[in-house]
Amino acid sequence: MLPYEIAYFALMGMLGGTTWALIKARKWSDLKKFKYMKRILLGVIIGFLYWHLYSEMNFPNSVMAFVSGYMGTDFVTALVEKLTSKHESKQS
Repeated sequence: MLPYEIAYFALMGMLGGTTWALIKARKWSDLKKFKYMKRILLGVIIGFLYWHLYSEMNFPNSVMAFVSGYMGTDFVTALVEKLTSKHESKQS
């Protein structure tokens, strides 16, 4: 059952990331750009991380894996940008 659960939560995270990409993309060809592919891949990773944190496999956890895949990508990219900007300002 374990590989099924991992794949399920990764899929839900990917669907959240894909939803974000579909909402933000202006045309279908935009989805091939790195910016959008990065969000979809981050959704998969966040869904996998959520699998480690969930209490049981049920509807609320499925929705939360989707929401984490959708919104968690914003959190991760903002965190990386903030850390890199602080690192760059210390080097100047």
